Order: sequence, then structure tokens, then C-alpha cells
Amino acid sequence: MTKVDLSPRPVEAMSPRQLERRGSLLSAALALVTEIGVERLQMKQVSERSGVALGTAYRYFSSKDHLLAAAMADWHRLLLADLVGEVGAGRSASPTERAVRFVRRGMRAYQRQPELARLRVAVATSTDPFASEALQGLARADRAALGAVLPEVPPGSGELVRHMVGHAWQGELTAWVTGRSTLDDARTRLEEMVRLVLGPYEPPPVPTA
Repeated sequence: MTKVDLSPRPVEAMSPRQLERRGSLLSAALALVTEIGVERLQMKQVSERSGVALGTAYRYFSSKDHLLAAAMADWHRLLLADLVGEVGAGRSASPTERAVRFVRRGMRAYQRQPELARLRVAVATSTDPFASEALQGLARADRAALGAVLPEVPPGSGELVRHMVGHAWQGELTAWVTGRSTLDDARTRLEEMVRLVLGPYEPPPVPTA
């Protein structure tokens, strides 16, 4: 007997109409998260808010975790584009100061949207393979954004630097969301870690006459 493939349709294989439905589901999920929180959200609510039938929704997302991870990744990519636009323009600043501004403004964005911070922490522990794939894309977007902000860091060590900053950001968000740290303490530790990691890539001081 032939096994039926129940995997959600890949984004790259979707028609414009299907992409529109997918976008409606993502927008509805984010709106509901900000209104009622992650824990109370159900796929049926997303279906009703988006106008996409529940059975159809599962053709796009394998589970609630997959939907929420994809929604989180899309929102975070928009945030990263804004951060690169703001921070990347200040090329006169040192690499460390650009990176500090990058994570500081990123943390501030999550402070303004605390339910999305909770969502990012919640989806990070999902075991759904499609959710994990979306989160891997989010991590790649983090590294690409940091690469745009820190062009001076050599490629060989740059990957490790970007990896460390990305993981520190996730770790401090988790500490804040779970109540193990205040937001101020989490932000301070993150900025100190960024300064420590990027210290070796600071330009030498200009000698004074």
C-alpha cells in the first residue's frame, strides 16, 4: 500500500494564491499571540481569524508549533532588516559599537512586543521537524544580518562570532521571559558579551601627535 505524504507543501512550490493564504495564516497567528498569548492559541482560532479552512491550514503547516515557528521567523526577519538598515548605515562606528547597537535595539523591539518574546522562547523547544526547519532559517537570518553589520570580521572567525552573538541573544531573551533575569540585567549581560567577543576586531587606536 502506497504511503500518503502528509508533509506541508514547500513554500517554493506554492502558487501566488497559496502564498496569500499562507501569509493570512501567519498574520492571524501573530495577531492572536499578541492578543491572547501563546499557550491559549489554537489552530481553529487561527483558521477563523484568517478565513482559511482548518483542513486547508494543515496543508501549509504540519502543526501549531510549525505555524508559530514560521510566524516568529517571518516577524524576526523583518526586525533584522530594520536593524541592519539602522545600524549598518553607521559605518563610522567601530564593529563593537555597531554590534552593541544591533542587539540593544533588537532587545528593545522584543520589550515592546513581550508576547512575541515569549513566542520565540516557546517555539525554540519544539520537536516538530518543520518547526525546527523554520527556526534554523531564523538562525541563518541572524547570522546573515550580523555579517552585514560586521564586514570587518574575517570569514573564518566571523561564523563563530555570529553564532556566539545569536546564541547569547536567544539565551538572554529566555532568561528574561522565564523570569530568571530582569530585562535590564539580560540586556547588560548581552552587551558585555558582545564587547568581549568583538574586542579583538577593534581597529587599533589612532596615535595622537
